[in-house]
Amino acid sequence: MIRCVDVQKTYASGGHSVHALRGVDLEIDAPGFYAVMGRSGSGKSTLLHVLAAMDPCDSGEVHVSGERVDRLSERQATKFRRTSIGVIFQAFNLIPTMTALENTLLPGLLAGDASGQLNDRAMELLDRLGLGDRTTHRPQALSGGEQQRVAIARALLYKPPVVFADEPTGNLDSASSTLVWNVLREIAEEQEVTVLMVTHEPEAASYCKRVFVMGDGVVKGTIDADAEGGLDAGTLAARTQHLLG
Repeated sequence: MIRCVDVQKTYASGGHSVHALRGVDLEIDAPGFYAVMGRSGSGKSTLLHVLAAMDPCDSGEVHVSGERVDRLSERQATKFRRTSIGVIFQAFNLIPTMTALENTLLPGLLAGDASGQLNDRAMELLDRLGLGDRTTHRPQALSGGEQQRVAIARALLYKPPVVFADEPTGNLDSASSTLVWNVLREIAEEQEVTVLMVTHEPEAASYCKRVFVMGDGVVKGTIDADAEGGLDAGTLAARTQHLLG
């Protein structure tokens, strides 16, 4: 589903070169809820942007959902993002003048797809995420947790096999965060979707079956929580610290 081979990325910042990715190797070959965890500046968000075809890498191979992402043209990358993956951001990125249903349908509206089947899919998703009675509400009338669930519904509209989530609970309180983590895990398990979440929170990573620990632009190691029957946040934090030295 996801494979990186020696992925490297350097960008300029303030007149200096920043080596964000220094040869990342990563592989996920089965659906489930996974995390990339690391401190600020570890390269985890840069990796997600490369995987989601939002930013090109300098070298290496990037395979996602059967596509060689690092070889896509800008036009091909746009189509890939719209139909082959879903992306959830820390900022909800909802259109303030649109209802929850319209925001969920946005990828279809941008693609000129206004089929009744797509509308049914959006309604089904919102109902599944506990928003069946909020479909006509605009973002300002929704809580932060509800807005993020609308963003999740939007990301799932075209039934993508892979969903990327970049610090999806960074703007939420603890109760809403727990709800979102549970939703992402349930979606991964019940719909056989690969969900890869970038986070710096051990509590968030504790909901995942495997955690890739990043530091200094590389994957320092993995923690297979699923093989151990699940790990709590404290244990994950300690294991992460050990891998990072």
